[in-house]
This record gives sequence, structure tokens and C-alpha cells, in this order.
Amino acid sequence: MRVRIKMCGVTRLQDALAAVAAGVDALGFIFYEKSPRCIDPEEARLICEQLPPFVDSVGVFVDKKRNEVEEIISYCRLSYAQLHGDESPKYCERLARFAAPCHVLKALRISADSTADTAREYNRVVDGFLLDTLHGERKGGTGEVFDWSVIDRLGLERSFILAGGLDCTNIGDALQRVRPFGVDVNSGVEKAPGVKDAELIRAFVRLVRQGEIELQRAMTKASR
Repeated sequence: MRVRIKMCGVTRLQDALAAVAAGVDALGFIFYEKSPRCIDPEEARLICEQLPPFVDSVGVFVDKKRNEVEEIISYCRLSYAQLHGDESPKYCERLARFAAPCHVLKALRISADSTADTAREYNRVVDGFLLDTLHGERKGGTGEVFDWSVIDRLGLERSFILAGGLDCTNIGDALQRVRPFGVDVNSGVEKAPGVKDAELIRAFVRLVRQGEIELQRAMTKASR
């Protein structure tokens, strides 16, 4: 299976284009004022307008009023809304209905105490999950890895994207141990918050593709 790659925290056109050139599948734009990577909808729209076909744009929101989220989705023509706050299953369901064809992803902040209850009510109302690290009051972008073994007990019924401290030093291990549908990188390819490093982006994508080949070889060997 081809692992999808999302790069989050985009604030500059040159970083977006570098990611696209490297083979990134989706770009994340953070509309959360407390984030050092927050971007204005006008700036996000200008970047989105210059993306080629088949590159998805993802809006990241934290406990924002649903009508405001819908306005930004429409204005920037976003492909996905990624909800990183305490949005209820009903909120997710209504957003999916009224913001269509934009898809809805629910971010789950994972700790050693996470159980199937964390995702149970969301399984039927979202298109997928993003798994990130629980860290106090921070809503994401911690740059820290969580215990991946916890994923097996979450009872996820939708595909998930693995996030939380991924970079060139651990992505190979993550693919081997977790086998996610997609991966989300942010600080792992940055020079500074919101400023990406083109060489790190290329290296990260290259390692994901190498990891796919190694996984395929392992699966082929196991089936013999």
C-alpha cells in the first residue's frame, strides 16, 4: 500500500511548492491563533490556488464555531477539515454534512491511558483519524512521539494518519511497527516554526518510499 504523506504547518508558498515537488500528497494549514504556524485564510487561499491537481489541502481547526469553519473551507476550497479540539461527534457529523464535499478528520490526542472509548463515537461520523501526542493543554504540534502500541486498543474503524514527532530518524521504524494509511510531518522538516527545510522534506519523502519497499518485501517473504 502506498503511504500518503501530509506536511502540516504550511505558511509559505515556497515551502508548499517544495513539498509538492518532493511528492507530498497533502498540505496542512493551521487556523488556530495560538499556534506559531497559524496562517490567515487569505494567505492560505493564495497558496491553495497555486497547487496542482491531486494535491489535497487540509484545514486544521481547534474548537472553532462550525459556521466559521465552513466559511474558511469554502473560501480556501479545502479538501479536508482536521479537527484538533474537543469537537463532539455531532459537531463532526454536521460539519461533514454541510461542508461537503470537504471531508472530516478527527484528531485524537493519544496517551498511555487512551482506550477504545477515545474513538468509539467518532467511528461512524468521520472519514478518518489523525493520531497525535497528548501533551498537557497543547492541541498538537508537540514534536513528541507517543507509544505506538496503544493504537491496537483504540478500535479504529476508519483509516488513520500517524503524527506526533515524526522525522527522518524515526519514520522508517514507524512504518514498520504501525503501518499507517498516512503520515503527518511538521516540525520534523522545519528550520523554525512555519519555515520548512526543502532538503529535509525530500529526505523524509524518500525514507517513506524506501519504507514502503521494505514493507512489501517483508509481506512477500511472510506469504511464502
